[in-house]
Parts: sequence; C-alpha cells; structure tokens
Amino acid sequence: MSAPILKIENLQAKVADEDLQILRGVDLELNAGEIHAIMGPNGSGKSTLAKVLAGHPGYEVTGGTATFEGEDILEAEPDERSQAGIFLAFQYPVDIPGVSIANFLRTALQAHAGDEELDLFEFQDLLMEKMDLLDMDPSFAERPVNDGFSGGEKKRNEILQMACLQPKLALMDETDSGLDIDALQIVANGVNKLREDNPEMTVLLITHYQRLLNYIEPDFVHVIVQGRIVESGGPELALRLEDEGYATWQSEVTEEVG
Repeated sequence: MSAPILKIENLQAKVADEDLQILRGVDLELNAGEIHAIMGPNGSGKSTLAKVLAGHPGYEVTGGTATFEGEDILEAEPDERSQAGIFLAFQYPVDIPGVSIANFLRTALQAHAGDEELDLFEFQDLLMEKMDLLDMDPSFAERPVNDGFSGGEKKRNEILQMACLQPKLALMDETDSGLDIDALQIVANGVNKLREDNPEMTVLLITHYQRLLNYIEPDFVHVIVQGRIVESGGPELALRLEDEGYATWQSEVTEEVG
C-alpha cells in the first residue's frame, strides 16, 4: 500500500501571540484521490486545521507533525506549500479590486512555474479549457477578483482557481458557508468535475452541515470536537450527526479533559 499523501500526527496549534490552544492532538491520514470530510461544532478547530496546513500566520504550531508526500510542511512558507501542491479554498474569499481573475490566475501559475516563462497563449488555452469544464462564461475571467461578487460567484471563483492550479491536495474551508441551494449545487458540481478530470486530487472538506455531502460524497467523515478527532467513519456518520448533533461527543470530551 502506498504512503498517505498527507499524514498528521498529534498536531497541536494555538492562536499566534495568544494563549488560546485550539488543536489538541489531531491524528489524520489521507491517501491520494480520497475525499475526507471534517465536521464539528463552532470553535472545534475545523477551520484552524485547514489554515495551519496551509501556513496561515495567525496560528502557531505547538506540537505534533504534518507531512505532505513524506516531507514536513510545517516549517515551509505558505507559497512553498502552494507550489508543492496544496490549495486552500477560503471560507471568506478576499476581494481584489482592479485585478482581473485572468491576471490573478496567470500570476499564480507563473509563480508555480518558477524560472520557466509561462506562455501567454498556453495560459489562455488552459483558462478557456477549465472554464468550459466548469460551464463558466468566458467573460467571468475579465471581472475583478471577487469584487462585487455574490457568495456563490466567490466560491465558484475558488473552484476555477483549483481547476487551473490543479492541486494535489485541496483544503476546502466551509465552502458551503452562506450558499443557497442553487449556488451549492454549482460549486459541488464543479468539485466533482475537477475530480473526474483529475482522479488523484485529494480533497479535505471542512463543513458544518451534511447537505454539502449530498452533492460531494466523501470516502471518510471525521468528527472533531475541542481540537481532537473523536470519531471517523463512512458517509453514514454524517447522517448520524444530522440526526444526533454533537452533544454526545462534546460531553465525552469535556469529561475526558476535565
């Protein structure tokens, strides 16, 4: 059996410059091509885990390890992690007025290419190919990044970035946040098409609700409570959470910590 693409052992992290521990020993393994969903109540550490893996400066790792393709990523800069093949889709994507999506993507791809000059015509062909795959109007690429976008358009832009950058590991931080059912279906269809186009892409979905998993079926579901993964299972675990909530796990973890 091949080694996991991402292996996390006893990962601990806190808010930078504060004595606020959030991750308290996360253990997790992801193999290439798998979809893992992490679910948990507010403040449980879901988004913190994604941000720590991406190298967000607002968090400080206080213990444990995280290896990507066998290499330690916790000491790498965010751009180095990106170039290695890790992509973070933000819960709240940032607006960049005055910068078109096409120029933004071209700059990102050039950064990944390093010293090799990115051919303009090859980039245009790639962009049009990915927009066609995602059923997007070509004019979308000329709009300023997220400026004046609806919630659904912002998330769709994140999916387009994933399509062009072709990450090995996509961290999706509450991509369903604030989306109505139509926008949710558009984003989910985009993710599913990307996985059909690139079956080896691994996805870590961070979500509150089971509804996203109606459209993107995970291979594994993990429950995180108070900074620890307390149970793992198949898609049926998400349905159980929908029925029972997190109260049982929260009380168990509170007693254990106490």
